[in-house]
Amino acid sequence: MHSTAVAAAVPLAQEATRLGVLIRAHRLRIGLTQRELADLSTISVRAIRDLEQGKARRPRPDTLRLMADALRLGPRARASLEAAVHRGRATGAGWEQPPAPPTALHPMVGREAELAGLERELSSGAERLVHLVGLAGVGKTRLALAVAERLHAAGMPVLWHAFPGAAADHLGCADGEPAARVAAAVAELLAPETAAETASETKAAAAGASGSPSAVDSLAELLGDQSVLLVLDGAAAGVARCGRLTGLLRACPGLRLLVTSDQPWEVPGERIFLLAPLEVPAAGAVDASAPAVRLFLDHVRRVRPEFVPTAADAERAAWISRRLDGHPGALAAAASWLVVCDLPALCHSLDEDPVALLDHLGGRPGADGLRGVLRHRLDRLSPAARELLEALCGRSGEEFELAGITALTGGGLAESGRLLRELLISGVVRAAHEGGSSRFRVLGLVRAACPAAVAEPRTAAATAA
Repeated sequence: MHSTAVAAAVPLAQEATRLGVLIRAHRLRIGLTQRELADLSTISVRAIRDLEQGKARRPRPDTLRLMADALRLGPRARASLEAAVHRGRATGAGWEQPPAPPTALHPMVGREAELAGLERELSSGAERLVHLVGLAGVGKTRLALAVAERLHAAGMPVLWHAFPGAAADHLGCADGEPAARVAAAVAELLAPETAAETASETKAAAAGASGSPSAVDSLAELLGDQSVLLVLDGAAAGVARCGRLTGLLRACPGLRLLVTSDQPWEVPGERIFLLAPLEVPAAGAVDASAPAVRLFLDHVRRVRPEFVPTAADAERAAWISRRLDGHPGALAAAASWLVVCDLPALCHSLDEDPVALLDHLGGRPGADGLRGVLRHRLDRLSPAARELLEALCGRSGEEFELAGITALTGGGLAESGRLLRELLISGVVRAAHEGGSSRFRVLGLVRAACPAAVAEPRTAAATAA
């Protein structure tokens, strides 16, 4: 059991409750001890004590009925008990207003379909564990913020916890707020355990240790049955404690989890949402309304407020969007260079070697650059998937279909599909579904950033450059 999670949750859960006060008052009114009430109601002394002390605020309907019968309560007194139980479930977390997500610093461009789908799934409860995965800088945090804003506007409380190293393109919540403490407690509760923690918990379970409420029970007391969205942003590598995750979702039927990270947990009930880069104009097309082009031009205007794009500038922006795969982080980093150069020079440099300009996309200070991040992703691929990626990069032409993978590997459809799924989840391959068919391609940034692993034919710069 994580002591910090319990310490963060128990003080809030053990506040005096009206339910406990009412039960004690009715018991003393008719002169019963806790033991005598237990005998009359067939409820244990411990359960009665926990209810009176506020340690339990969610009694089952049968428990409440037996208690009311033993206390000889009339209809009005019974209704007061039921109202106290409902109030304890609805306000167990102790906040006066539904907590809100952090405030985004910049507007979101594109993603309308993704936003609508996630909002629908989470608001309805059709999905209770959604995991946003994708390459670093692809926009997972920004999309999670947009979903949280929509649900909060509809009245749903939003708890937000950002892990160390998570994107910080927002004004975060104060760590001391009750909602932030609850979110941090859940994050610690579900964090992948170390070998030492596993041994400690196994030993405690074997010894039958049960002196204090579990973290799951304490958090369940806080959240109750209310609908709540909990966002875990930038979750660490590893698999969440599946037993605790299942127990928490079962104990809190209104809880929805939205997790962002670079790889899924692969646990039962997890809805894996692959976030691809933004849509780019078709080859040779100049479409200023394409999300990737709009985002790039927005970043350009932040760097150079006086910028008014000409037709040639729009063509260059479209080419840059395609060259950088519509990757939001890469587009922002490229636009930042316009402080010291112009668009033609930027196009030329990106055609020569995009990594030379974008290597600071790795994340927080001291972290590996873009090249290191992508190589780390490739290192986590299985040997078969990595070999397939190298073969795909060595092919002429950018797009391929599943049938092309079976021809490359010589394997069956099932095995080829498994390898393709691994590449998609890793973020190094993106999919396009049009006209009932599915086509795929390796991101150009992957080819350019990892020359030792993949070979990329030189791409001629747009004539506008």
